Amino acid sequence: MFDDTKLWKDRFNQRIKDLGRYLRYIFNGHLVIVMVFLIGGGAYYYQKWIQTLPLNFPVEWIMAILLGIALTYSPVYNFLLEADRVFLLPLENKMNRYFFRSGSASLIFQGYIFLIVLAVLMPLYAHVNKNGFHALLPFFIALLVIKGWNLAVYWRIHYLIPNYIHVNDFILRFILNVSFTFFLLKHGSLLILLLLVIVMIVYYRVLYIRTKNNGLKWDTLIDQEEKRLTSFYRFANLFTDVPKLKESVHRRRWLDFLLKPIVFNQKHSYLYLFSRTFLRSSDYLGLFIRLSVIGILALYFVSFGIGEVFLAILFLYLTGFQLLPLWNHHQNKLWVDLYPVSLKMKLWAFHFLLMLILSVQTILFAIFIFIKGEISIALYEILAGLIFNSLFVFMYSKNRLKSSFL
Repeated sequence: MFDDTKLWKDRFNQRIKDLGRYLRYIFNGHLVIVMVFLIGGGAYYYQKWIQTLPLNFPVEWIMAILLGIALTYSPVYNFLLEADRVFLLPLENKMNRYFFRSGSASLIFQGYIFLIVLAVLMPLYAHVNKNGFHALLPFFIALLVIKGWNLAVYWRIHYLIPNYIHVNDFILRFILNVSFTFFLLKHGSLLILLLLVIVMIVYYRVLYIRTKNNGLKWDTLIDQEEKRLTSFYRFANLFTDVPKLKESVHRRRWLDFLLKPIVFNQKHSYLYLFSRTFLRSSDYLGLFIRLSVIGILALYFVSFGIGEVFLAILFLYLTGFQLLPLWNHHQNKLWVDLYPVSLKMKLWAFHFLLMLILSVQTILFAIFIFIKGEISIALYEILAGLIFNSLFVFMYSKNRLKSSFL
């Protein structure tokens, strides 16, 4: 006999077990030190920035938009697997308790994350309003209810087929979430808040009536769950091998010109392989682009003298550390072992490419520091960056890679 309660508990416990196993590897590494540095430095400069804000700063609008995004993005973690397309689809009518538990678990986890976001924004609110942190708990309780509404609506939307409905729903929920949050923070009229709540209830009721006789979009639910897992596995793969990770590769013909300077001979076999892998794999190229853009924005809009050099080095470290798995990217492909190339040349190729990537990032950071007029800081950043890159590539990474071939 089918027991949806047991199925959910087994799936939930297995997911927690899988995530916990990889989290141990993640937080045993240097990431904790980097996180402490980032959180400490970020909190210090965040507090300094808040003190410079005028009392008429539009904090309610800014918080309403940021919290509105956090409220609107409300996926339901359903713990479905690929095989469920066949085995559980016929049992959809018997899985109500399964999906209710999934929604409850999603609300608890996302509510915890939402509380952290709200707590981070509250110093901004306290700077402009007198009651400050005393309103944290009432705000959180009210917005947690709205978070539950978003999860419920998001789930009902998966009974509808057209994709444009999902986009319209996201926009409508975002507008309602921002409006409710703004009037809540502004201590607006209870009548307006009540009216918004009524609109939300009516919206869900209409959606429920329209979809109560429809079936779930199982393909969409399973694909979304796999994407969320893949995102986590990609991050965990930076610290340890993840056999469950599915690689994402794109041709990117428009980047072929970057490979033309590589001489076509035996000596440069691994240099071509690592370079092609870096350009084609979304894990490595996407990571480099994201960290570069975030680093550029941070360095351009935040000015604190020589501290910008340390911030640039921090982003260089994050980039270099997360590119180290490129070394083992092809370790399970037997044909690579047939290359008539020595280990020394493979190491040279990897170190050369890693040094080149970090040097390009160093120059990008320096250019944007230079653009905002801090010429001396830009020169210091280039010098410190190149020194750090050399130490990281030829000392740190060399020691880290020893376990791969000893």
